[in-house]
Amino acid sequence: MDDQRIPPDDEMATTPPAGDEVTADGKAAAGAEAAVGGEPLTGAWSAAPTNVDDLEERVQAARRQSIMRRRRRREKRRRRRRILLIVLIVVAVPTTVVAVDYARYMRQPSSLAWKIRTVEYFRDRHLAWLVNTAESWYYGWTAPEKGGPGLTALPDVGGADHTTSPSPKPSATKTKKPPYRPPDVKGAITPALKNEGVWKAVSTGINGAPPILATTFRAEADYPRLVTYAVWVDSTRTRLALYPGRYQPPRIDERGPMMIPYGQRKWALGSFNSGFTKGDWGGGWAINGRVLDPLVPGKGTIVAYRNGKVDVIAWRDGIPLTTVVLARQNLPLIVLHGKPNPALNETQLWGFTFKNAVRVWRSGVGVDRKGNLIYVAADKQTAPSLAEALVRAGAVRAIELDINSAWPTFNVYWRPGCQKPAMILPNDPNHTTRYLYPDDRDFFVVYRKKPGEKGNPGVPYE
Repeated sequence: MDDQRIPPDDEMATTPPAGDEVTADGKAAAGAEAAVGGEPLTGAWSAAPTNVDDLEERVQAARRQSIMRRRRRREKRRRRRRILLIVLIVVAVPTTVVAVDYARYMRQPSSLAWKIRTVEYFRDRHLAWLVNTAESWYYGWTAPEKGGPGLTALPDVGGADHTTSPSPKPSATKTKKPPYRPPDVKGAITPALKNEGVWKAVSTGINGAPPILATTFRAEADYPRLVTYAVWVDSTRTRLALYPGRYQPPRIDERGPMMIPYGQRKWALGSFNSGFTKGDWGGGWAINGRVLDPLVPGKGTIVAYRNGKVDVIAWRDGIPLTTVVLARQNLPLIVLHGKPNPALNETQLWGFTFKNAVRVWRSGVGVDRKGNLIYVAADKQTAPSLAEALVRAGAVRAIELDINSAWPTFNVYWRPGCQKPAMILPNDPNHTTRYLYPDDRDFFVVYRKKPGEKGNPGVPYE
């Protein structure tokens, strides 16, 4: 019993039990294992540190690296959120502004379908170049191919009261000569189809003969399926009027009814479209001797005088405005001296919008050798082909009017009061009631002369 002494407490605390000897390396390894949650160390930690201080330093370094990595990840997420927010603001703010502006624009009164109105919105917002590029590409892509099978018949024109037979030739009375009748139009393709180029009545008779005639013909041998529509108006038995539209021409004080006035409808025989918008035509506009936009010398101009005559001229200074009832300019003349203008090959003169060579709906108006109006329109036309068609129809001087399918229009009225309206042109989205309600653009009206009326007393607004 004396040999079995009990060791002191401090010795017991430092002396391991038998079989459990712990080296310094073992202590460090155990401490490292505890420092990382009991998981084995890998990589740089796989080699056990030589002392506790070294272990603690490495643990702190690992913690700092972990914290830095988390901070960098948070910073990247914040940066991405900031960039996304900026992109959303950059996109959303202008989009909202445009959406509000577009909604206000579309809520304004208009005679146009929403699709056309949308195109006009972008044009009015200085994006005409974008619309023009898209439309030019589209019309170039859908341009007709030359040749192909020809037509076997031409469409009839003039509505329900129009007969398929040619209009009767005017007869003379004992005291008066018969009214003048234009010669039939010779098309570009032979043999001619039935009634091709033959003028037909599209209005009731005045003094023994209708003052408005219409016909169809093929004006280009290379495109045998294209149909040209022509209208002839006797200027001696009618008078011409020009009315502002709701938005064209811009910046005028008095717009009037913006449609055929109710008080004048019993005299109305027909109506047709005007020219380009103010931003495109670069010309002038006058009515009842009052200039609403300055008339530009050299520009092609349709003019109606107080003596009743109608003409299409290159405007010149010195014409007394007191003798002018109306004047509407639209680009240079496309027909001169009974021939197409040689300058037609200069692309930008007749509409930068589609250029001369792009085939679209085009319209034009001219005068024959007697001073009567000739209106021509057709789909898939260039400026040179339109000029050729006007010459075939008898024009000695002519200007191009509006282009693109939404604008060329010629409507006739078979009964007084604009009753039984009929479309001469088949293009969509036009309709027989156009100009019977306020229209966005200016337009012409053909009235029959009142009994005893001489000359053209002016454009009536009531």
